[in-house]
Amino acid sequence: MYNFREIREAVCSQAAGWTASRTPFGVDWKENLGKLKAQKAFGSFVGETVAEAKRAVSEPVGILPFSLFHLFEKQGTRLEFERPYFERRGRLVGLVFATLLEETDEYLPALENLIWEICNEFTWCLPAHLEQGLEKVVAFTHKPEAVIDLFAAETAHSLAESLYLLEGRLNPWIVHRVRTEIEKRTFRPLYEEPARFRWESQTHNWSAVCAGAAGMALLLLETDKERLAAMVDRLVRTMECYLEGFQADGGCAEGIGYWIYGFGYYTYFAEMLEAYTDGKIRLLDNEKCRRIAEFPLAAALSDGNFISFSDASGRSGLSTGLVSRLAERYGLEVPYMSGPSFHGDHCYRFAHLSRNFFWSKGELLNRHTPEGEWELEDLQWVVSRRKIGGGLVSFAAKGGHNDEPHNHNDVGSFILHVNGVSLLTDLGAGVYTKEYFGPQRYSFLHNASRGHSVPVIDGLEQHNGREFAARVVEKSIAPGAVRFVLDMAAAYPAPHLKELQRSFDWKAASGGQAGTLVLTDRFGFGKAPSALEEVFISQDEPRLAAGNVVWRRGDSSVSLSYDAAAYSAEVEVIPTKAHQSQPITVYRLVLKALEPSAELVFRGEFRVEAGSGE
Repeated sequence: MYNFREIREAVCSQAAGWTASRTPFGVDWKENLGKLKAQKAFGSFVGETVAEAKRAVSEPVGILPFSLFHLFEKQGTRLEFERPYFERRGRLVGLVFATLLEETDEYLPALENLIWEICNEFTWCLPAHLEQGLEKVVAFTHKPEAVIDLFAAETAHSLAESLYLLEGRLNPWIVHRVRTEIEKRTFRPLYEEPARFRWESQTHNWSAVCAGAAGMALLLLETDKERLAAMVDRLVRTMECYLEGFQADGGCAEGIGYWIYGFGYYTYFAEMLEAYTDGKIRLLDNEKCRRIAEFPLAAALSDGNFISFSDASGRSGLSTGLVSRLAERYGLEVPYMSGPSFHGDHCYRFAHLSRNFFWSKGELLNRHTPEGEWELEDLQWVVSRRKIGGGLVSFAAKGGHNDEPHNHNDVGSFILHVNGVSLLTDLGAGVYTKEYFGPQRYSFLHNASRGHSVPVIDGLEQHNGREFAARVVEKSIAPGAVRFVLDMAAAYPAPHLKELQRSFDWKAASGGQAGTLVLTDRFGFGKAPSALEEVFISQDEPRLAAGNVVWRRGDSSVSLSYDAAAYSAEVEVIPTKAHQSQPITVYRLVLKALEPSAELVFRGEFRVEAGSGE
């Protein structure tokens, strides 16, 4: 990274700043916007944006009353407040970009009223991210309106970029109000307050998003270069912490959604700082960032589907602008990307959507996810994708430990994915509530090891903590063949467990008729356990027969053969909710050892068939 002298010299240079040819986006955004508007691949994106603006003109802005603000403290729920909060941010993007796309002033009155309302908000920070309880809020180092969380920083950036894009077109009162609020809520806390925010030293998405969004607002609005240099230096130190959260393999333990979020804001800020300093500060020019940029290809299971370990989402639309820019910068192959959607991100993040307009490359869209094998050696992930029968089948497994960002107790978890469906799945994120991120986190099915395809030993699940971890014993990776062996005994607080070795042997020759996975668990105990269960998680109902289980979706299937003389099978049907609170049903297959002993081996043979792929 760069020291303060280097940052100060670059930021305070006479050459630094914006010119007619040097924009905050590193491209001629007006020209790129015009080109995108003319491409059929982006027609839906443009249409959705304009439709949102027209809706915003015709419908009143939703209110954010105290009764909603107080709900998180009162009952621990978030969505009631956050839905209208994010709806406002969606309106903002829609109105700004419809104004640019249609080259009209029609939307400006609604936009100015909306910006005024956003400036009136008590705090731009979400209630879930404030200290809890009035006494703690009052005693905190920063007043509520000066607390910078993810979305306070994003709001500052969104408003600052709106001023830049619509320079000379907004009422001077609106411009003054925005500058005044960002100064009070963002710049002063970063420049004048000695107290640091917790995110400034964190090693996950918070550090990149908060520093990146606040940093972009600074680069767009701050005119005092000495002051700007001091704040940029502070934020670059935070970006260093963010990168420390990645090992040399570039893997993101938080999953694809948080890769888009965290590394997205790192990239947006890095590109803007590079442009502002005329190329003197280049935060993306290093091997670690190049490896991080490769993560989407490593984590893909099929077109639009990704590994859902931890609080990741299994289905994710990549930010086309971000991925296009990184592919161009590093010369990368990319997984499948559909055309961007205005409503694809329920938080309507301005930086993602604006870069989708300015950076997206139409020629990179709709390319099928390629075959291949990947190993993320530091995360202890292996991934294989192969064309079998009529479609693509994928296998992914993880070791790791149980103190990862957005942690689940999931050492040894695995996924079998067929034609866009994870028939054996990892559930990913549950509904975010106060309890979900509190002491009760591992009482939730999504987060506990009982909600993953891992054993339960003597009634004991895996425990959370860094020491509850796997060790890779053996691995070999070749085209269509993966052997991955983990020592998992340390993941369990079972006092008599001496050995637990889980072996994955995956074979899927391209062009073959089926993929196969042999799963072998070898247990050794100082004393025979009273119970031992092998667990397999799916959102598709399994069909049971003697020694055989089948999960099916259409003509794609996964079948499991096991020793019926040694294990009894039962299925638990568990209604729960997915991340956005939509109801789902989880089918938890439990194979119970009929005669647990001090030395025990479970062997399961999975057959994965893709059918016609339709």
